Amino acid sequence: MHRIIYEELCLGEISDASREEYRRIMGELEQQGAEGIILGCTEITLLVGQQDASVPVFDTTAIHALAAAEFALSDQ
Repeated sequence: MHRIIYEELCLGEISDASREEYRRIMGELEQQGAEGIILGCTEITLLVGQQDASVPVFDTTAIHALAAAEFALSDQ
């Protein structure tokens, strides 16, 4: 995973082989009982998303952006 992030995604390279590797890993996690998958790096969403899993996928970039926008627009 680390290699794909830093040697491909950070350089703007997106390969089908890397996408399939992430899908394989996500599938293994599901088979081991994972009830959700956290995409904890901004670049991972370039490869996979909710459509690649049968359990909930949490995009931490989107979650943080939404929370920041909600906070900025709140009356606090």
